[in-house]
Amino acid sequence: PLTGEEVLHMVENGDRVCWKKKSIFFDLEYWKYLPVRHALDVMHIEKNVCDSIIGTLLEIPGKNKDGIAARLDLLNMGVKTDLQPKYGERRTRLPPGPWNLSRAEKREVCNFFYGMKVPEGYSSNIKNLVSLQDSRLLGLKSHDCHTLMQQLPPVAIRSVLEKPTRYAITRLCFFFNAICAKTVDVSKLDKLEEDVVVTLCLLEKYFPPSFFDIMVHLVVHLVREVRLCGPVYFRWMYPFERYMKVLKGYVQNRTRPEGCIAERYIAEEAVEFCTQHLSDVSTVGVPSSQKMGVSKPLSGCTVSVVDQDLLNQAHLYVLENTEEVLPYIEQHMIHIKTAYPKFRKRTKWLQDKHNSTFIQWLRFKVQSELEEDNHGVSENLRWLAAGPNMAVPLYRSYLIKGIKFNIKAQDDVRTTQNSGVYLLAHTMQVASAKDKNRILSNMGFYGVIQEIWDLDYQKFTIPVFRCDWIDSSGLVVVELGFTLVDLSKIGHRNDQFVLASQVKQIFLLTTRCIVVGR
Repeated sequence: PLTGEEVLHMVENGDRVCWKKKSIFFDLEYWKYLPVRHALDVMHIEKNVCDSIIGTLLEIPGKNKDGIAARLDLLNMGVKTDLQPKYGERRTRLPPGPWNLSRAEKREVCNFFYGMKVPEGYSSNIKNLVSLQDSRLLGLKSHDCHTLMQQLPPVAIRSVLEKPTRYAITRLCFFFNAICAKTVDVSKLDKLEEDVVVTLCLLEKYFPPSFFDIMVHLVVHLVREVRLCGPVYFRWMYPFERYMKVLKGYVQNRTRPEGCIAERYIAEEAVEFCTQHLSDVSTVGVPSSQKMGVSKPLSGCTVSVVDQDLLNQAHLYVLENTEEVLPYIEQHMIHIKTAYPKFRKRTKWLQDKHNSTFIQWLRFKVQSELEEDNHGVSENLRWLAAGPNMAVPLYRSYLIKGIKFNIKAQDDVRTTQNSGVYLLAHTMQVASAKDKNRILSNMGFYGVIQEIWDLDYQKFTIPVFRCDWIDSSGLVVVELGFTLVDLSKIGHRNDQFVLASQVKQIFLLTTRCIVVGR
């Protein structure tokens, strides 16, 4: 981009007809030396680009960048002769371009958005914005476009467009996903800037020239501003737009809007000031359920006496993921190898033996240590070794660190989806049952929450999820990094539980069984 001095020189000398006037900001002595004189708003750029893509694909009036005028541009430019208008005796025919969808394909895309379920708080209900009758998306707000451009269009168009066109759109979505991240790797910005230039060149091959307005062009400059100004969430308009809505809500008398805003603002500021001198008072306007780090049940519980094998399975998982218990696990493995020297090299047999005997061994081990003076056994370890109560509270919904999780049965009757989970675990990997070269490495597991247990250890409780985990044979990573799962292939029946604090929330786009991370 031009420097401030170059722009000022052009304006003063009239070298470029595109400059209509000299900005008043150039009266400031330092203005021409600023590397970024006007920060680009990623929110509106992303919204306008999304409107152009969705409007062109679905041929939405007012948003469509294709038409007779766009095709005449091709004729005047002498390019893409196969897409130029064909004049007949009675009508002018526009040949279908790489971006055009058939009526059935438009209906398929709209059905995808109509039947999609996302986690609560991820976005608005996209279903309300879909017109199945007209095969259109109507009334998209800025955050709706942000949600669409981040992850969803590559999945929606996965089976309706030719691969080159689909690839170009997907690259653009991946760019916005990277540029809007909370953390940005500075060393990758140069590569990101090169990629977005290539992406726009690919779009030029498959979209009409009218598609490339100023908003699409501004995408090229976003990486430069990230390099100079930092992550975009410090600069985009979302917080300001939200606060405008707050101020608008202050208005009760429409004939005196400024007075209403001033009075309500002063009153709220006074209340906030008073709360600083009071203890145990929550912040005004912020529900406790939305505060980060909060974990609590969100539904009533059903106390049930569960199967002993399942309870032992959950209890064993809690023990093996508690730092205080790790030294005892090592002692128990040494004990097994000493007691069964013939099996000391059979890793799977040792692990199975450990799983079946560790709970009882730990209980007796801790009890014997408690009988000694200066035993050093903590209160938590004492109750962990004693085991949980067999009467387990079962919940339908639970808040974990500010994120809401539901069981699958709860999601089935709701418009949101909060039951998908992902776990990255350090575990033993084998190629088959006869594989003797087992290795320990990180492995990802995808699952759906079936039950939420709150294990009661008398002095404290630990929430765990009982999940249906997808077997490795039901996972396929396809082009562009999408993960396809087969929900009918359930595995890991003997290891169904996971600590609620360990998982990340995902959602499954069930029409295509594609995993999307939140």
